[in-house]
Amino acid sequence: MAEAVEIYDDRLRAIVPTDASLEKLANGAVHSEGPVYIPEDDSVIWSDAHGNRLLRWSPGDHVSVLRDPSDYQSGNYRDLEGCIVGCSSGLRAIIRREHNGEWKVLCDRYNGKRLNSPNDLVVKSDGTIWFTDPPYGITEPNQGYGGEQEQPGSYVYRFDPVTDEIYPVVTDMVRPNGLAFSPDESFLYVSDTAAFNIPDGVHHIRVYDVVNGRETKNGRVFAIIEPGLPDGLRVDEVGNIFTSSEDSVQIYTPDGTLLGKILVPETCANLTFGGQERERLFITAGQSLYAINLKTRGVQL
Repeated sequence: MAEAVEIYDDRLRAIVPTDASLEKLANGAVHSEGPVYIPEDDSVIWSDAHGNRLLRWSPGDHVSVLRDPSDYQSGNYRDLEGCIVGCSSGLRAIIRREHNGEWKVLCDRYNGKRLNSPNDLVVKSDGTIWFTDPPYGITEPNQGYGGEQEQPGSYVYRFDPVTDEIYPVVTDMVRPNGLAFSPDESFLYVSDTAAFNIPDGVHHIRVYDVVNGRETKNGRVFAIIEPGLPDGLRVDEVGNIFTSSEDSVQIYTPDGTLLGKILVPETCANLTFGGQERERLFITAGQSLYAINLKTRGVQL
């Protein structure tokens, strides 16, 4: 197995090729975050979250700046129309890039009060947007514009862009951050990064049962991530969970078994599957963007 991989369980060999190697595609960001793959032109758009920019990489064009300033954009995804939806920690909002290139605020309030600072999001198969809302854009000077927290806690929300309905689906976490659905959307995985700035704070992933596609119940700890923190999450087509950590992308089975690690020389923040067959894993870490080819396929582009 390549030096880029640590194996703890032989099942990892069916996921990561024996000759796998980690490729550094780009650098120069202050803090790389929130990658989203664009299959139409084989590009990756990702956030320089602390640099307040949105960047784009492609094999032919290499790196360019897509948006500057980005209002401290963090997590990104594609909606059912192929538009990029993102979390703006600065605007404290969920935003979308329309087909004409303009950015529009989709939602920035719950119960008439401003959101904290949306951090990461996923689009469910019904088109609803589920996102995390920790206060980092309020408390951290390099992640937003500051301000006062108006929500009573840090929640995970479900937002319907058709009806504008928004409500919390997870309210028992300290600092919800990354999130991903299982392939059949019956489970929701959410990372908690409270240890980032809370002494003795947690650094784990929780999993919830999804009820009627609209709510969650039975939250429990799925895995404690160390070293460092779990941040971004993705799931492959058979349900394995890929999470960022301080030294690697860690890979878990749905029953919580750690299969191994894809070692990365910078602290991992987030990841996404891409490539035309969804078999290429793109990783944002430190100042850089990395990629590695796998044997498995991701759920989402």
